[in-house]
Parts: sequence; structure tokens; C-alpha cells
Amino acid sequence: MKKVAIAMLFGACTLLLADGAALYAKCAGCHGKDGKTKALGKSPSIAGLAVDTLVKDMEGYKAGTLNKSGMGGVMKGQVVSYTPEQIKEVAEYISKLPK
Repeated sequence: MKKVAIAMLFGACTLLLADGAALYAKCAGCHGKDGKTKALGKSPSIAGLAVDTLVKDMEGYKAGTLNKSGMGGVMKGQVVSYTPEQIKEVAEYISKLPK
């Protein structure tokens, strides 16, 4: 019974972590709650960008191969711990923010 309860708890935590809005909270400090803030005054707005574009960019930052607006190092630190599923979840959330 203990194993079942632990597995259910782990599953619930995983679902919470996969929530795009919760993941975006980490991004809001630079990009703003609405995704319209120029991060550190450098980057363009990210609100409403296409999911594919956002995923590609975050994967590039994570790999250390992308340095848009000179923000590669900062962004790598932000997304390095995201799984591919989490990247997709946060990208989907950002894509739905009004431009």
C-alpha cells in the first residue's frame, strides 16, 4: 500500500511540474507576467510566439548553441533543468499569451 501511495504522490508532483503556467513563473522575472517585457532590456517580446519557435529557441539555449540578444548564458541557466516535456509545456503556455 505504501508503494502505491508513493507512486501516486510522485505522479501528482510530475503533473504539477508539467504545468506551463507554473514553469513560466521562473521566466516572468525577466519577461514579465504577460511575456511582453524585454528581458534585461535586450530581448524582444515572447508573448504569442509560435510553439515550434519557442521550443527550438529553448532547446538551443539549453544546448548552448543559441545566443539571441546576447542572452545565451542567462537563458541556458534558466532552461538547463527543463525536460523536453517541460520545454513544450512552457512553450505552449507562452504561445497563448496575448501579443
